[in-house]
Amino acid sequence: MAPSETARSTPPTASPPADPDQPDTTAIRLGPLLQAFGDPLRQHIVRRLAADGEAGCGDIDLPVTRATGSYHFRVLRQAGWTHTRRIGRERYISLRREDLETRFPGLLTALLKAADEDAA
Repeated sequence: MAPSETARSTPPTASPPADPDQPDTTAIRLGPLLQAFGDPLRQHIVRRLAADGEAGCGDIDLPVTRATGSYHFRVLRQAGWTHTRRIGRERYISLRREDLETRFPGLLTALLKAADEDAA
């Protein structure tokens, strides 16, 4: 099996995090989650991941510099919204749906619905 086939068959949350600042499920707190989601650009990232699943960091169009985009990805990761994994030099991010649902049942669905309504 080619390395890329192995990577695709491995669920994103089954891989070890690429960064040590990703909190364990039990360490995810509501305040940082809501604060991170309060930024429109980060809402865009979360909504994109919710709709399309895992994405390479460079695959999400952001109207900011690469450094600013990295900052927003880091805020989401540290708050517990996303899981980041690395394959070679590439970083892939996905929503931590199961972890968020475990900690705060219904929160993700409610916030995504509210963000969609605001965007309409």
